[in-house]
Amino acid sequence: MAGFGALQGLRVLDLGWAMAGPQAMGILAAYGADVIKVESRARLDLARTTFGPIMRPDDPENGSGYFTNFNRNKRSITLNMTSERGRQLFAQLLAVSDGLLENFSAGVLSKWGFPYAEMARIRPDIVYVSMAGFGHTGPYRDYQTFGPTVQAVSGLTHLSGFPERPPAGWGFSYMDHTGGYMGAIAMLQALLHRRRTGQGQHVDLAQVEAAITLTGTAVLDKVVNGRASARAGNAAPETGACPHGVYRCAPDADPRIGDDAWVAIAVETDEQWQALCEVIDASDLAAEPGLHTPDGRRAARAAIDAAIDAWTRPRDAAHATEVLQAAGVPAGVVQRSRDLAEADPQIAHRGMRPQVTHEVIGTVTVDGVPVRFSRTPAELRTAGPMLGGHNAEVYGDLLGLSSDEVRCLEDEQVLW
Repeated sequence: MAGFGALQGLRVLDLGWAMAGPQAMGILAAYGADVIKVESRARLDLARTTFGPIMRPDDPENGSGYFTNFNRNKRSITLNMTSERGRQLFAQLLAVSDGLLENFSAGVLSKWGFPYAEMARIRPDIVYVSMAGFGHTGPYRDYQTFGPTVQAVSGLTHLSGFPERPPAGWGFSYMDHTGGYMGAIAMLQALLHRRRTGQGQHVDLAQVEAAITLTGTAVLDKVVNGRASARAGNAAPETGACPHGVYRCAPDADPRIGDDAWVAIAVETDEQWQALCEVIDASDLAAEPGLHTPDGRRAARAAIDAAIDAWTRPRDAAHATEVLQAAGVPAGVVQRSRDLAEADPQIAHRGMRPQVTHEVIGTVTVDGVPVRFSRTPAELRTAGPMLGGHNAEVYGDLLGLSSDEVRCLEDEQVLW
């Protein structure tokens, strides 16, 4: 497979499923790595059939927009790891690959006969990144997790919401993304170590621990000051920022959205505070000596929020943002998916909503890559692969199987 980009020449096996694993390897694929997604019809990636939008219900294995978004630029092969011949082929694939990543529960590869020690016997410098929810060691190693579970155990769910209400949670499985980002970094770090030393290694990445790193100063505050974590709504408990919140704006023209229009404002310095007061015509607040410090403003938060709300309420959120930013006040529209997909000129300018053509679902809009290299930029070459669509190519080019052998193995459900 012709290479391109910063990671040209790197080959990794992607045994990831759902989101975390595919996200990690999608990052590497965007920068030129040859990512081979190893799948099985016996246990399809949830992203193919469960997570929407399923744009072609008549072809559920290949009709998911979600799947194609997280598996762009990859090649797909099918392989039945329950068969002896399938395991032999897997060993051959390991021998010609630089790394392997999976986000199964702990122990799955060992059950298939491929613990790290066996992989290292086959390919001594292999880099193996595992992404089990709780990692491969400890009393919880066998527990099952999904994104919402990880968010809860990490402490993030407890921090989300308003003080007087139950934990709000995060809804979407954002921790799958966090695990994916760290998985990509971990793979590259281990490969850099291999380049220096010639040594491969097992990288045990626990997604719960990756999520804990996002709890800010909550754990440190408990250890140092003895304060328990608490929900703070839209305030910023760990900084001196005040005012700090979201404020309702004029109703949207779209009746489906209506009153659900907001602008976020965060003030940290006295200069920003004075600029805000001038914009909202609150000279009385600007002149109040007790409001020249963050602590003073926090004590008067209700009055300040009411003054800001009176100014934002009749104004369009985008216009309010422009006026505030022009005055040097950090502010931004609380954007909806419609805004991100259709209205935001910055997102459009940066190419964060590119389109790709899939042979089953047609032209679809997918996520862009937020990191831009001046010499070796990311590239969107192909949509998510058809299930097993590269069997002949991979097994033929890499392992030397003839087209007849590949067809026979497919018929025998070894490549299944």
